[in-house]
Amino acid sequence: MQIKQFWAAAALALAPLVSMAAAAPAQLNQFVAKVASATGSFSQQTSGQAQGRPEQSGEFSFQRPGKFRWHVKKPYEQLIVSDGEKVLQYDPDLAQVTQRSVDQSIGTSPAAILFGSGSLEDSFVVQSLPDDDGLQWLRATPRGADAGFSHVDIGFRNDLPARLLLLDAFGQTTRIDLSDIKANPELPASLFQFKPPADVDVVKMQ
Repeated sequence: MQIKQFWAAAALALAPLVSMAAAAPAQLNQFVAKVASATGSFSQQTSGQAQGRPEQSGEFSFQRPGKFRWHVKKPYEQLIVSDGEKVLQYDPDLAQVTQRSVDQSIGTSPAAILFGSGSLEDSFVVQSLPDDDGLQWLRATPRGADAGFSHVDIGFRNDLPARLLLLDAFGQTTRIDLSDIKANPELPASLFQFKPPADVDVVKMQ
């Protein structure tokens, strides 16, 4: 998984069963304001390309602003960790760690909504979508042309993120389902730290 696809995938949201679609943007703002940390599980699938990738699954944690851990466990292991300043992506199969700054990696991506604490309106145009599949939906479209994706649709259930559908610039759709989410747990600082193994290459991106 490329790191941009993760950001395009990585993300955000919430939703009550009242006021339906019209309430989704307000509920998103509430989620950003009130949920300072969370843990949960995810599954991810990308479609619309010549050769589909196998479904990925794993666990995630985050703590605002900018700290997160995205651990892919199946079908192969991959780890993305941020301490709030830098982001490390570790690919054991490649024996490589890629390092980027948080601003460089998250920027105007959907991850900025989930992991950040800034104003959504500065980076995204947010609009309500019709309810579908038992979820409330909104669409976040990046204001900038260099975000790496066209838009992300976010579905909510019971005040927590449930599903994200990301359309990238190549016409591929990444679906992320989130589950078992626990809001505002106490999380140790060590969860967002990662020391690369001595036998791997560390590539620092400018």
